[in-house]
Amino acid sequence: MTRPARAIIDPHAARHNLARVRTLAPTSRVLAVIKADAYGHGVLRMARLFADADAYAVASLDEAVRLRDAGVSRPVVLLEGPFDASEVDAILGLGLETVIHTAEQIAMFRVRGRSLPVWLKFDTGMHRLGFAPEACAEVVAAVAEFARPLRYMTHFANAHRRGDPSIATQQGRFEALLGERAGERSLANSGAIVARPASHADWVRPGLMLYGVSPLDDEAAADLDLAPVMTLRSRLISVRRLRAGESVGYGGAFTCPEDMPVGVVAYGYADGYPRHARTGTPILVRGVRTQVIGNCSMDMMTVDLRPVPDARFGDPVTLWGAGLPIEDVAQASATIPYELLCRVRMRAHYEEGRP
Repeated sequence: MTRPARAIIDPHAARHNLARVRTLAPTSRVLAVIKADAYGHGVLRMARLFADADAYAVASLDEAVRLRDAGVSRPVVLLEGPFDASEVDAILGLGLETVIHTAEQIAMFRVRGRSLPVWLKFDTGMHRLGFAPEACAEVVAAVAEFARPLRYMTHFANAHRRGDPSIATQQGRFEALLGERAGERSLANSGAIVARPASHADWVRPGLMLYGVSPLDDEAAADLDLAPVMTLRSRLISVRRLRAGESVGYGGAFTCPEDMPVGVVAYGYADGYPRHARTGTPILVRGVRTQVIGNCSMDMMTVDLRPVPDARFGDPVTLWGAGLPIEDVAQASATIPYELLCRVRMRAHYEEGRP
């Protein structure tokens, strides 16, 4: 029998979130970001569930190969472009689209003498990837011989902060550097889709919001009409009563303040739960909110059963998802929802259905 750890993927929620993007950006095309195994949800599964998107975005050639091998014919964009010249023939052969953000990548495609769709990326303030704005004319001329069509993109550094002044500054730089140049444009990630309609342009690039997680600081997913796609569940495999003063788990990180029931959940850091989650991280036992106590182990974690005094062996546990926003878990464990979702690619069994 398999471990009781389950990642339940809700198809209805996935389609709802994509429809929400369409509602927020009705005149833009949608480049659905399914990199990192679709944020831990399964890239092939989510490509199918996001079939109404106009194109998919991935981070590497191997992700694109998986899609093509599975029969996915929709446009696929490599967000970081080729990492090495040896990848160029495969990119061309698979009919992929590519972001170009460095002169080395221009040289890789120039020598092949074949055209492909190109997204030129410009650095307007994040200072991660992209050409400097003042290089625009030179770069456009350099790719003109093989870019068919040529599109333009940039990436916001602070779109997760509604009203952050840097968002308008970056957008202004992007618009100024392109001027009246022909070509479709893409600026808006999930945060900007929600909070800055003026940035929607020709293409939006939703990522986190597609999976039902709020892309904005201090704003809940439910308030943005987003539904969690992944619900992570397991079960209690032990229930016992400890005395006041007894400690729990490795390092004795939690000491019982009173006589109390304690449960053990079949889920640990080898299943993708954050090792650094501490006492107070929320969790649901039989639908009742309680807390993780002590340090998470490789295969197990301990939970406070005082709010569920009649809990029994085998009772269901929700680590996040339906009924427990992943944002709450991330905040309590000093991380971000992206990291939590991407971790769940270890031992949890995946299944589709309503949680």
